[in-house]
Amino acid sequence: MVAYPKIPKNDCHNKEKHTMNLRDLQYFVVLARLQHFGDAAKQCFISQPTLSMQIKKLEDELGLALFERNNKQVRLTQQGKILAIHAQRVLDDVALLKDAARSIADPFTGELHLGVIPTLAPYLLPLIMPLIQQQFPNLKVWLVEDQTHRLIDKLSNGELDAAVMAIPVHGDFHLQVLFDEPFYFACAVDHPLRGLEKITMDQLAGEAILLLEEGHCLREQAMEVCRLAKAQSLADFTATSLETLRLMVQSGLGITLLPALAREGVNSESLITIPFIEPQPFRQIALYSRPNSAKKICLEAIAQLIARVVTEKLQYILLEN
Repeated sequence: MVAYPKIPKNDCHNKEKHTMNLRDLQYFVVLARLQHFGDAAKQCFISQPTLSMQIKKLEDELGLALFERNNKQVRLTQQGKILAIHAQRVLDDVALLKDAARSIADPFTGELHLGVIPTLAPYLLPLIMPLIQQQFPNLKVWLVEDQTHRLIDKLSNGELDAAVMAIPVHGDFHLQVLFDEPFYFACAVDHPLRGLEKITMDQLAGEAILLLEEGHCLREQAMEVCRLAKAQSLADFTATSLETLRLMVQSGLGITLLPALAREGVNSESLITIPFIEPQPFRQIALYSRPNSAKKICLEAIAQLIARVVTEKLQYILLEN
């Protein structure tokens, strides 16, 4: 004999049972992140009492207290912390399902969230964005400029669809190599090496080399070149941006390594850039995405566009030397 659970009479006759839905999970995730009913209600575009009521219904259905509440703050319980992770996964899967449906219908429509590292964004985006808009008019591209470690986090948790970063990047990502970007020696107009047509790695030895601050991948790449060149002297100053670094070099405080695309627009009367002899030091740039991305076809097309446009640009720059 099969035993069936008894159904309480009240559930059948006196009250309507609440059924969990995606909107409840969205409210839960937002409140879990902000831990403030007023702020979460504003972000969800509902009133605070409505948010409080929906969270209470969700807690009743789950049979768990998701939040600790008092007059001053809202805090996730231990159970709430665990379930918030699961709720976010459900919402991510739903977003992935919707993206897959749109991509099947038209891979070049909808939204694309693209990250780019700061030492590349100001020089790459003006080259490629007009062409992306022209070739994919139904694609809305949202751009995020940030350091590598933060782009990795955003790509991992689904805030970004793809990111243009320098190799290597650690993580479970699919990558498409875009181009190799050579480094140039950059110095002030009165520097002793200013008249050279090309420079060797050995000539970096003993120079005061200016670098970007911690967190920029270009810093690590430049330091690796310095190690290969056996350069010993690193200046005490670190810059927050490539543009600041360029201006500090221009003022005569030291030399640096400048990526080829950042060399564009440099006034040769205020800053000297000199190519290295072969083999030139370079950084390799790739487009990273999640392996299961629903936007795979779109990203492949954008990667091909970037590779073609930048390769042509770099060939033009090299011809100028």
